[in-house]
Amino acid sequence: MAQEIKKKRRFHSANVAVIGLGRFGSALATELVKSGHQVLGIDSDDRIVQNLSTVLTHVVAADTTDEETLRELGIADLDSAVVAIGADLEASILTASLLLQLGVKQVWAKANSESHGRILRQIGVHQVIFPEYEMGRRVAHQVSGESLDYVHIDEDFVMVKTYVPEVFEDKVLAEAKIRATFGVTVVAINDGNGYKPAFPESVLRKGNTIVIAGPKGPLDQFCQLD
Repeated sequence: MAQEIKKKRRFHSANVAVIGLGRFGSALATELVKSGHQVLGIDSDDRIVQNLSTVLTHVVAADTTDEETLRELGIADLDSAVVAIGADLEASILTASLLLQLGVKQVWAKANSESHGRILRQIGVHQVIFPEYEMGRRVAHQVSGESLDYVHIDEDFVMVKTYVPEVFEDKVLAEAKIRATFGVTVVAINDGNGYKPAFPESVLRKGNTIVIAGPKGPLDQFCQLD
């Protein structure tokens, strides 16, 4: 049964549940709160729950593989839930299954392997995430020097932060014809005073960073320009 630790705001106002408050789950829950969302955090470890009691909107120690406990917590009334349980594969799958049975509108779940992710998809989880895999791909492009940041929007569409290639230095964006030549789009430019939307008349300067978006192949080629 659930053991309440602390409630900062009325429980019924929460709209996202984060189940499993390890490194990934606690970071996710904390960022949601910082963004103004109501968050119910759940973990089986009393120590973790106590540590987050002044950070999250509402936090409880509970066994989320128990259907009655989830009902008592009012999980079915929330807009979405994220299963961020780490090493316990059985608990992850059973919790996700119960959330779906209880009618949670959007169920997200962290997967530790392809087989784990496949099972989560088979039981109907709406979004399966692979944080370690995604971070590995992201860091690979930074380590190689190709970009300053690299984010997959989906499997074949990417947004990248990188420096202005020397070949385009002091050119107006319209003159550079980046989209026509490379099939990628400059979205924003940082001239040292923060990022601003890119316009055809924007000038590309040495040392500026730009955010570009496009299909993975063309974008990777663009990032390799000198």
